Amino acid sequence: MAGRRLRIGVLFGGRSSEHEVSLQSARAVMDALARDGHEVVPIGITKTGRFLVGGDPLRALSSGDFTGEQSATMLPEPGGTGLVPVVNGQLPLHRSESSDPQASAASLDVLFPVLHGTFGEDGTVQGLFELAAVPYAGAGVLGSALGMDKVVQKTLWRGMGLPVVDFVSVQRRELLHAADRVLDRIEQAFGYPCFTKPANLGSSVGVRKARDRVSLMAGLEEAARYDAKLLIERAVDARELECGVLGNEDPMASVVGEILPGADFYDYRAKYLDAGSQAVIPAEISPALADEVRRLAVAAFKAVDAAGLARVDFFLDRASGHLYLNEINTMPGFTEISMYPKLWAASGIPFPELVTRIAELAIERFQDRSRNQTTLRLE
Repeated sequence: MAGRRLRIGVLFGGRSSEHEVSLQSARAVMDALARDGHEVVPIGITKTGRFLVGGDPLRALSSGDFTGEQSATMLPEPGGTGLVPVVNGQLPLHRSESSDPQASAASLDVLFPVLHGTFGEDGTVQGLFELAAVPYAGAGVLGSALGMDKVVQKTLWRGMGLPVVDFVSVQRRELLHAADRVLDRIEQAFGYPCFTKPANLGSSVGVRKARDRVSLMAGLEEAARYDAKLLIERAVDARELECGVLGNEDPMASVVGEILPGADFYDYRAKYLDAGSQAVIPAEISPALADEVRRLAVAAFKAVDAAGLARVDFFLDRASGHLYLNEINTMPGFTEISMYPKLWAASGIPFPELVTRIAELAIERFQDRSRNQTTLRLE
């Protein structure tokens, strides 16, 4: 498959608070795929969930100007493979019969969903791809869902003996109807400082650090704006390490990097808006610790049934030297300053080669899954 020119549909935008980050990632991914010789078909998704095919959906979503753009409904093709864009209730002609760019979206070698957060990285759009029987980059339905839900993810890791920081989970309805009881439970579990987070989101959206009961309540209310399930974790005075994973059944880990946040912690602003944060690659840690980070990164990847790619984040307790898994990102950021491509560049895989490998891994996984028998054959 090496060297093969692919027609790759790149999806971006979406119904998520990480919509803008997705646009930044997609621009970099599409440029890199084009540099590596592939044909790129951009497919935008608006904040209301409409698909944009043809034209320049990245420009439209970035500017908010949809003049000349046509929205479509993407449906699995009955009895066939691939997603078919339906515009104004009409199915387009097959690509062999039409040069319409809308029709070209129905005939792709692989989909690359550069979608972050809900309705893109959580298994929902992956389910659509499965129904369409089309190869797609990244984790499948289960791996994406486990990678997004931090509560289930950490519960799974903890049950497998992997190290995680102490945490508590609460439901939004508990907060609405019994706030004092919720606050008491958290204070009894580990007290302050602690972090409040939406269970299903990324890019540190909705994350706050609480130092007392008042700021804890404020943080829970902020997290509850984004999700019905909330995660509260004991704060650790820690260094933040990150490791990339690449592969399917036999994944490999990148060199280890360290984030030096430009703020109190690595929040959304520190990640994407302010210039104060720094990435140190490779991290200044011992070879033995780096090997342990890579081992745990692969173990965490396999535990959630991830595929293709992921970035695994860690806390290294400054006082005790204890290493904790923080979270896994099954579709990490691909912006110009994102850690995942930087980690692999430092490991000897430049950006264009990296995105091509991810697309090839998607096809490899699809071919393997296509061997599954889906009908009962009685002897």
